[in-house]
Amino acid sequence: MKKLMFGMCAASALMLAACGGSEDVSETDEPIVESSLSAEESAEMEAIISARQDGFKTFGRNMRAINQSLQSGSPDAAVIAEAAATIHETSMGMETWFPEGSGPESGFETEALPAIWENPEGFAEAVMNFQTAAAELDTIAASGDMEAFQTQLRATGGTCGACHDDFRVDDD
Repeated sequence: MKKLMFGMCAASALMLAACGGSEDVSETDEPIVESSLSAEESAEMEAIISARQDGFKTFGRNMRAINQSLQSGSPDAAVIAEAAATIHETSMGMETWFPEGSGPESGFETEALPAIWENPEGFAEAVMNFQTAAAELDTIAASGDMEAFQTQLRATGGTCGACHDDFRVDDD
């Protein structure tokens, strides 16, 4: 049992580190570089980037809830299932979070790399891989099988990390 709990905690920590991206906006949410956008376009772009960042913050909050439950010594299957369901549900909109022009060229702070738009097929595949893994995480969490959940948590975290390798500013 101790080995299982250690593994679950380690998997959760990996997933939290990989998927809990911050995508923080500056304190004032003002553009960080000059932009050629009109005031209306700038406001729209700010809303798009803010919504995207909110999605990643949702992943982080829910991964922290899973991690805290797993580390408690007595994992709460209901908390884990609810958090996994939220991660899955939130992931289903990711392909719309990165419209053309919402990268660094927008003038707003973002950790999204230009590679997202330069390699749209690769990015779409990375998003789909995460969505598929998140759906499986949700299904397994709902079943209550914590051993299978641990395995899928690692796999889901791997999809986060793979996307970050090519499409997100390195946090180091």
